Amino acid sequence: MLNKKTEVIDKLFEIENLNDYHLNLEKKFGANDYHPLPVVLKKGKGVYLWDVNEKKYYDFLSAYSAVNQGHCHPKLINLIKDQAETLTLTSRAFHNNKLGEYMAYATKLFGFEQLLPMNTGAEGVETSIKLSRKWGYLKKNIEHNKAKIVVCNNNFHGRTTTVISFSTDSGSKDFFGPHTPGFIHIPHNDVGALEKEFIKDENIVAFLVEPIQGEAGVNVPDSDYLKKVRELCTKFNVLMIADEIQTGLGRTGSLLASCGNCNCNSSCEQQKSYVRPDILILAKALSGGTYPISAVLCDSEIMEVIKPGQHGSTFGGNPFAATIAKKALEIIVDENLSQNARNLGQIFRYSISEYIKTSKIVSKIRGKGLLNAIVINDSPDSETAWNICLRLRDNGLLAKPTHGNIIRFAPPLVITKDQLLDCIKIIIFTLKEFEPK
Repeated sequence: MLNKKTEVIDKLFEIENLNDYHLNLEKKFGANDYHPLPVVLKKGKGVYLWDVNEKKYYDFLSAYSAVNQGHCHPKLINLIKDQAETLTLTSRAFHNNKLGEYMAYATKLFGFEQLLPMNTGAEGVETSIKLSRKWGYLKKNIEHNKAKIVVCNNNFHGRTTTVISFSTDSGSKDFFGPHTPGFIHIPHNDVGALEKEFIKDENIVAFLVEPIQGEAGVNVPDSDYLKKVRELCTKFNVLMIADEIQTGLGRTGSLLASCGNCNCNSSCEQQKSYVRPDILILAKALSGGTYPISAVLCDSEIMEVIKPGQHGSTFGGNPFAATIAKKALEIIVDENLSQNARNLGQIFRYSISEYIKTSKIVSKIRGKGLLNAIVINDSPDSETAWNICLRLRDNGLLAKPTHGNIIRFAPPLVITKDQLLDCIKIIIFTLKEFEPK
């Protein structure tokens, strides 16, 4: 009997410490390249996540906006099962029966002539850099090896060697040099600074911009910013590259953040507020959070500068990825996820704004659609935002700080109004715990 009791106690102890068990494994055998919230997840469904001890949470990060369609969307998962049993990879040495259909659907949906498939968001950014540079040499007649690309301060476009070369975050780039040349920095949301660079440097081939800076703390520019950028790029024959890896695919309340303040009822209608970039980069939610997929879209006049053997990827455009991406896009359109993000985002910002009126711990909320952030009234190097996220976790909601004193809130776009209102209650309840007494 004693042995039996001991076994039960040992089993309970094991269950209670499952979280620590997995955390310790990662700590011992993994690289220290991330600082995750100390929660170990094992299951997801829709807007919910479960940890190894079966505790249930609302997901308010969506894997950095990669899970717009919700965790394990049944239409995606069933399709994945079928395709995984049929054909997953051919490389681009051969054609497959899924890629062309995906390319046709995506180019029609976004209004571009051609699509180049890759795997990760950073690969998509690298692709756009290569495209714009070669376009500059062949179409704009820039002197070889002189091409320059304008980027914004506080940008985040990935962590490859070239991409970190134009980061302004010292933590991302220090001690990884020598850095790739050919980039010019300007302030975000500053059209005047952009025009000055265009006037003084004829070797500029592109302007690479996040329509909303997500990683920098959800920095939303002026409503006419992208429109003025578009006008300048056209005037000076410079390619406008929109990095919509995080902001695209319904997240900001429209199919693309480039759509502006649209009121589309279903798919992108490209209304008056729409600003068409020359090159569009998509990733993250392009797979519904199931598989690394990215894409670069542009017209043939730009895409044709890339010839066979000059760019690509073994996995880019594989039938598995193509099947997933097409369905992931269809879900966003068919289930009106952009519209849901638009409507619920307004409710979220209004509710938190009302709380902020009497709050001393939160100074502001900003965002668009269901990409939002609150600014904690403390210094960026404080631990207040981190501690708030730990308490949110304890209270059943998962979020993560960005840039020290900013907490980003980005739930899956399948969230319902009732679920959102429940989450707002959790967030406000938690924030009240940190209000000064």
